[in-house]
Amino acid sequence: MTLDIARAEQWYRTERRADDITYICEPFIKEFYRCNIWHVRGRERDMLVDSGMGVVSLKTHVSLVTEKACLAVASHTHFDHIGCHHEFTERLIHPAEADILAQPSRAATLADPYVTDDIFTRLPPGDYLSSRYAVPAAPATRLVEDGDIVDLGDRHFEVIHTPGHSPGGIALWEATTQTLFSGDIVYDGPLIEDTYHSDAADYLASMKRLLELPVRIVHGGHFASYGAERHRAIIRAWLDEKENS
Repeated sequence: MTLDIARAEQWYRTERRADDITYICEPFIKEFYRCNIWHVRGRERDMLVDSGMGVVSLKTHVSLVTEKACLAVASHTHFDHIGCHHEFTERLIHPAEADILAQPSRAATLADPYVTDDIFTRLPPGDYLSSRYAVPAAPATRLVEDGDIVDLGDRHFEVIHTPGHSPGGIALWEATTQTLFSGDIVYDGPLIEDTYHSDAADYLASMKRLLELPVRIVHGGHFASYGAERHRAIIRAWLDEKENS
């Protein structure tokens, strides 16, 4: 079946959430492959958690991300999360995946084998070809490790290193609002534990750590956001499955 081609101005959808957070997504990518992009408003600077697939310019078509200096944080370096990082002046990543952000090959970013026309409901505009898709290089301007703070002036997010899905995975925790941006270590959907650089022991440790956080709301790297009760249910069910397997 031949897919229709989307117009560039249709590619992104935005939705305001509480706490000056905006959800940005690429609606013509099927849900399983569709990264949640999160924009957080701060007094002195804004923060972008992940940047999507990069097949259409985020800065050109989502004016929100250009209104103030914006820190582009990569929760990890899979293709669906870092495609537009090169558009931002300030780029943050954990050291364990800084080399991938700087030299993002198709294999390292999982574009091979995932990026095919089958992940779309409409194809990106222009001369896009899945066989030629590649994430542009975006060398980090700041390396962040466990316990570091991303400071937006009036808001402060603690970096939590969450290896398991990938070695440099991070989550971002705002204690004052009890808000967690969890990346791909945990979300309300099928979790991916078998990539080439996943690690089962690290995944277990990260999940146990996140279980203890007094979350109010979790904004994951995929699928819908959820609250405290659902957060604990997801992790406990995952832990029970590991203990019984």
